[in-house]
Amino acid sequence: MDHLSFKTTHVNKANAQKSWVIVDASVAPLGRVCSQIANILRGKHKPSFTPNSDCGDSVIVINADQVRLTGKKMTEKVYITHSGYPGGQKRRTVREQMNRDSRRVIEHAVKGMLQGNKLGAAQYRNMYVYAGTEHPHEAQQPQLIELTNL
Repeated sequence: MDHLSFKTTHVNKANAQKSWVIVDASVAPLGRVCSQIANILRGKHKPSFTPNSDCGDSVIVINADQVRLTGKKMTEKVYITHSGYPGGQKRRTVREQMNRDSRRVIEHAVKGMLQGNKLGAAQYRNMYVYAGTEHPHEAQQPQLIELTNL
């Protein structure tokens, strides 16, 4: 038996096999969908996962305006931002954010599930969120995937 056949391969930018996938955000609650999206962005679903490289797929999220939340999160969950100036704190509930821009709810949830460094920022840039079912990425030939473990 050839003992060299068991070498561990490390993925880097040059040899990463990246693809495009489509995820429907209306199939499950927000947190469950976003955790699956974060795993796909990181590449944890691949056997060649390397924690220190961007080996994940590009994700197209559709139906962001139909995302579901359980309990009273629509009225009680609050997003807080601050402008940096005195008195510059702003509060917005999920319902207000969905009326304003429903894509930001998914983007905020997925960003919180990725790493807080340059690698996490690079992986976050591989996500494209759209409110409806239409998207401009048909040339990339994305595959529609069914989310598991929901």
